[in-house]
Amino acid sequence: MTTRVQAAATGKTVGGDAAAGGAFPAIALLAGWLVPGAGHMVQGKWVRGGLLMVSILSMFAIGIALEGKIYTPNTGDPLDMLGFAGDLGSGVLYGLARMFDWGHATVQVAVADYGTKFIVVAGLLNVVAAVDAHSLASGRKRA
Repeated sequence: MTTRVQAAATGKTVGGDAAAGGAFPAIALLAGWLVPGAGHMVQGKWVRGGLLMVSILSMFAIGIALEGKIYTPNTGDPLDMLGFAGDLGSGVLYGLARMFDWGHATVQVAVADYGTKFIVVAGLLNVVAAVDAHSLASGRKRA
């Protein structure tokens, strides 16, 4: 049997990391969601974390510069709710945008609509990166 099959059969993690079963994967997930790239950085994967941080921050900043809309929580249009979920994926960036009142204007030009998409995709990429950091920390995925 291979190591992965043995690990799946016994319920143990591959490689026997002591931190893999504890709170460390949850910390990597939470840190990765709050601050883009931080989930990888807490694991010592500085290059991957730095690339994710630069990519997500750049996408978010470009979206704001293009006057993209920051969605707010509402119970109206389903597309607005999905946009809010995507924006919320940005973690602290979403909080900063709401605090400084960025992206509150109604989209009036096509470029602003592109900016809105940049902001939503930055949040979705951050969620994927946080889940990847969790998978690495828990031993479900190899570096």
